[in-house]
Amino acid sequence: MAGLRREPTARQMRLGAELRRLRDAAGLTGREAAALLGVSSAQINQIESALTGVSEKRLRRLAANYACSDEGLINALVAMATDRTRGWWEEYRERLPTPFLDLSELEYHAAFRWDVDFLHIPGLLQAEDYARAIFSCRVPELPEDELELRVRHRMQRRIILESAQPTPYEAVVHEAALRIKVGGRAASRGQLARILELSDSDHVTVRVIPFELDDFADITAAMVYAGGAVPKLDTVVRDGPHGTVFIDSEAQLGVFRTLFRRVEGVALDPKRSRDLIHRLAKEL
Repeated sequence: MAGLRREPTARQMRLGAELRRLRDAAGLTGREAAALLGVSSAQINQIESALTGVSEKRLRRLAANYACSDEGLINALVAMATDRTRGWWEEYRERLPTPFLDLSELEYHAAFRWDVDFLHIPGLLQAEDYARAIFSCRVPELPEDELELRVRHRMQRRIILESAQPTPYEAVVHEAALRIKVGGRAASRGQLARILELSDSDHVTVRVIPFELDDFADITAAMVYAGGAVPKLDTVVRDGPHGTVFIDSEAQLGVFRTLFRRVEGVALDPKRSRDLIHRLAKEL
């Protein structure tokens, strides 16, 4: 049908999913919701599938019809529905896989960011040579122009940490990720220096899980956690064998919040983490 989106973004799909959750919580069918709004059931389906947008007026009417009294959530959904930001990541559309753009948009709007990783340095902390070496190891091998495009995109993502109003950021990294030499000694040394430079900022906290830690086998969930305008709009991003997955169910978000706090609790404090990173850099 003309006018429908060909490929909704993850942010647009999240808005539709939240509206569907509100309708389900109200116990209404799509047909009943459409009748209350005075539109066709096809329009409700298109809104919830993110195939089309929704105006602020209609969104607030839907929320009223669903007896939603969470004003913070409603305002956050309105902001999502009316946002017309054309971010820096748009220059990569149709040049890089869609999840790259969706992650950039998610980060741009995030109230805070948490990362947990065990074998690699989180993307926001990566130095250019490290990122290039990571993408160079991909199977099948990337063409040179696409490899450089991915590196440039990853470096531009750091804007959320380097802007005038940076996003609060916490990362928990296993010692293994710091010790694995990616791109050779010089690149590894530069990577550790980059982490130390960033962690010296007030809005960036880096904690290290040391090898010497006991009883850690049950806490191994690498994740990207992006805070929404309200907790219900938080998002977890995980990379798996079949691609990138955006997780937004309230139950799963609760699990990942708990996992992060556990990992954060067993890691070294920021000062001891910096001391360990300094020592590892001297050993290279």
